[in-house]
Amino acid sequence: MIRDAFVLPEGQIYLLGHSLGPAPKAALAAVERAASVEWAHGLAASWNDAHWFTAPERVGGKIGALIGAPQGSVIVADSVSVNVFKLAAAALRAAPADRRVILIEDETFPTDGYVIEGLARLAPEVQIARAPRDRLFTDISAQIALILASQIDFRTGAAFDVGAQTAAARRAGARVLWDLSHSIGAVALNLSAMGVELAIGCGYKYLNGGPGAPAFTFVAPHLFDALENPISGWFGHAAPFAFEPQYRPAPDARRFAAGTPPILSLAALEAAVDLALTVPEQRAAAHVATLQAAFLDALGGALPCLSPAARGGHLAFAHPEALALKTALIAAGLIGDFRPPDTIRFGFSPLFLIEPDVVRAAGIVREVLAAETWRGAAHTGVVT
Repeated sequence: MIRDAFVLPEGQIYLLGHSLGPAPKAALAAVERAASVEWAHGLAASWNDAHWFTAPERVGGKIGALIGAPQGSVIVADSVSVNVFKLAAAALRAAPADRRVILIEDETFPTDGYVIEGLARLAPEVQIARAPRDRLFTDISAQIALILASQIDFRTGAAFDVGAQTAAARRAGARVLWDLSHSIGAVALNLSAMGVELAIGCGYKYLNGGPGAPAFTFVAPHLFDALENPISGWFGHAAPFAFEPQYRPAPDARRFAAGTPPILSLAALEAAVDLALTVPEQRAAAHVATLQAAFLDALGGALPCLSPAARGGHLAFAHPEALALKTALIAAGLIGDFRPPDTIRFGFSPLFLIEPDVVRAAGIVREVLAAETWRGAAHTGVVT
């Protein structure tokens, strides 16, 4: 892979790219250039001279190339949470009047559920239904307008068959909004071939776009005219600098932009996406599988694995003192993370990890378990 393109922590094995990817050297250089040259010296002229103005659609087009999306169907803007709200509200508005239910997973990633709860508070006619993940796409009722689903379960890494589940929802008259935050960069995606109509995802996990990197929104072209952005900000306008008194939406995915884009963050994300584009998605996904197989083989069943065969880029393991174990592993040079109550996760980012990394990581796990150094391990700070 291309590990030399990254700044990696010295003396540690980083298996946390499913939470925050490490810094690409090119991204650091891009931020420095955007700040010290384009901003410091170009000032407002850089909106044109440095092509700041077109960055959301330009970077969106590059992300679209990663996920098999048509040109003009992806825009980079805001956060995953904001984009969930925008697309869910738009899909509800476009749904038949007798479909007012949004279906979500019982244990969806919390922010997705929180946003849908907030939308329902604003629109009392909207109802929320919940179902276990393994029953989310079965028996879809005639009242359901939208199913919000994460392709990859953030706890176990279990993966949905996006094409099959999208087709099942369509047959039942519902649309699906896919959260691809734990997919893009680790799982091979072709949204056009899969029949996906709506999707969102983040830029800071396997894309390595930096902390708080802006998110992306995908809308299938046949829905451009049918969906209205509920946050009709000026960057979603067809002509932002015409300063027209009435809102007129852009003709493509740009209509799902809102406010002024975060240029420094976009500079980092664009450089990271350019790096990701140098490795075909099928090759990256195959490398993820190779890394996981090597780790599991070297681990030898020392921890019970919670992840099924159909999975994304991370593996989840059970331990009754998972937080203490995670803390002990970090002290031993292996960085993973914890999810309550008893899950420890390791991510297998394809661009910078190689097999010797994960074999050594498995050895550290075995050593810590054998020595029981996790007993009494103190944890301070944010639980990650």
